[in-house]
Amino acid sequence: MQNQQPSETIYHVAMYLRLSRDDGDGNVKSESNSIGSQRAIIRSFISEKNDMQLYDVYVDDGFTGSSFNRPDFKRMITDIEAGNVNCVIVKDLSRFGRDYIEAGRFIQKLFPRLGVRFIAITDHFDSATAETSESAIVLPVKNFINDAYCRDISAKVRSQKKMKQANGEFIGAFAPYGYRKDSGNRNKLVVDEYAAHVIKNIYDWKLNGISAAAIAKKLNQLGILSPFAYKRSQGEHYKTGFTGKAQTDWQSVTIKRILTNELYLGHMIQGKKEKVNYKIKKSIEKPESEWARVENTHDPIIEVDIFNIAQNLLKVDGRATADSENGNFFTGLLFCAHCKEQLVRRTVRNKGTDGIAYICSTYNRGEGCTRHFISEAELKVVVFKECCTYANLFLSQADLLEEIKQKETNFEVITKYDQEITRLRTEQERYYKLSSGLYEDLRNGVLNKDEFEQLHHAYTENADRLDQAIKNQEELVKRLFKQGIAAGTRLEKFKSCLQLEAIDRYTLVNLIHRIAYYGDKRIAIEFNFQAELTVVDTVVTAVGQSTENATAGQLSGKIASDQLNADTLPNPLNVDAERREKYA
Repeated sequence: MQNQQPSETIYHVAMYLRLSRDDGDGNVKSESNSIGSQRAIIRSFISEKNDMQLYDVYVDDGFTGSSFNRPDFKRMITDIEAGNVNCVIVKDLSRFGRDYIEAGRFIQKLFPRLGVRFIAITDHFDSATAETSESAIVLPVKNFINDAYCRDISAKVRSQKKMKQANGEFIGAFAPYGYRKDSGNRNKLVVDEYAAHVIKNIYDWKLNGISAAAIAKKLNQLGILSPFAYKRSQGEHYKTGFTGKAQTDWQSVTIKRILTNELYLGHMIQGKKEKVNYKIKKSIEKPESEWARVENTHDPIIEVDIFNIAQNLLKVDGRATADSENGNFFTGLLFCAHCKEQLVRRTVRNKGTDGIAYICSTYNRGEGCTRHFISEAELKVVVFKECCTYANLFLSQADLLEEIKQKETNFEVITKYDQEITRLRTEQERYYKLSSGLYEDLRNGVLNKDEFEQLHHAYTENADRLDQAIKNQEELVKRLFKQGIAAGTRLEKFKSCLQLEAIDRYTLVNLIHRIAYYGDKRIAIEFNFQAELTVVDTVVTAVGQSTENATAGQLSGKIASDQLNADTLPNPLNVDAERREKYA
């Protein structure tokens, strides 16, 4: 580029410098693109020009070239529009921007209209001396190449992120509350003991009947730092999409996020959002089926059954009330058997003494149903009795349960006790026999070739479907038994509680999923682990008998199968009535 001769026009220069994270990978190119290198090149260029004076330096360090929404770039445009700048100098076109459409709009339309000269030093482009062909052909091509580079980098970065997510590596900028990044591996999470203690308290309070709003209030009163404030106190430059008071105080929405986050079970769940494309920062929600979910990637903070109980209670979580800090004994568990709404807690006065009772919330709102009144004291007696009966049913078999636990790695033996598996295998064998008989009937002329092929295909297809149904049922039985073992072990922890004269809230929510009240002190209780413990009870009983007496029918009616029922299989036969009778 030739030195310009002095002229009447004096150019007030904007030196524009940009470096994105994509350029800062430590290679030779990143060194040449560094802010210091760009500044030195442009200063040297200006020093050789008699008609140029530096007005200001504009630096966007750490900003991508795919977007022009950069703070100092916008400040520069403001100075141009104010008439303070009439020349923009960059090291090369890629420093100006990598979006070829937007770069072309500025260089070929906006700057000429405002009388602004544009110079890209190492690309040897100067709008004051460029020929028409250079502006119309060379410049767009170079901008297009820069845009393609940006698109390629974006695709590679996205691919690398997806690979790390699939491997269960944490790729977030900040570790979630309750964890911190491992100092030896920034993609691995380790437990932050202080924050983990707060999270455990939150779950305990939830199980004790305290609403999310009341938990947030309690934490604020105790002076516990919110996740945002805590991370800032640890020296992290933490950023959040939430603004205002939500940053410094605990809010009910923060509590609910913690209570529903499977991360605390030790599972890594990422990729819930993705950017529209490399030019637009806006992110969109992805369907749950597309999330990157990898189990057991880090130490859990919360046990899975505690987490599941919390999810059940959150479905009916209410607002904070005057006495909600201490929780309500049956909150989230007690429902009207008729309208399915919760029973609400009320203080009642009887003979000068205050007591607690429950009535149907639909009736309480004046929207129908019936009162369904019952005192808390009466309900506790009934529920406690049922809980003891239910839990002791399994605790009484502790010796056999312990024996089964020692053999829990060999689950194949369990499936032989399931009647549904036996039924499916019998049905499958019937189709195999029918299929084998087709060859004889084809040879004897009972069937023609088309009928043979039709029936053979149908029988084989049904046998294959039954084979999958058997595998599904085996997995169901094994899964239920594994969960039942864990549930039985957990019940042992409550053995001392069950020796008390009354049941406490924590034991209550661990044993019970739902209580339906019919009125007249009649209740129906849906216990936690009911299906799992039924399997354990049956298998323990079966294994405890001799092998000769342990028949497949011993699980009859115990395991509900939602798998394929052979009775619903389509009738493949399409032959005349005489032949159909043989294959019916």
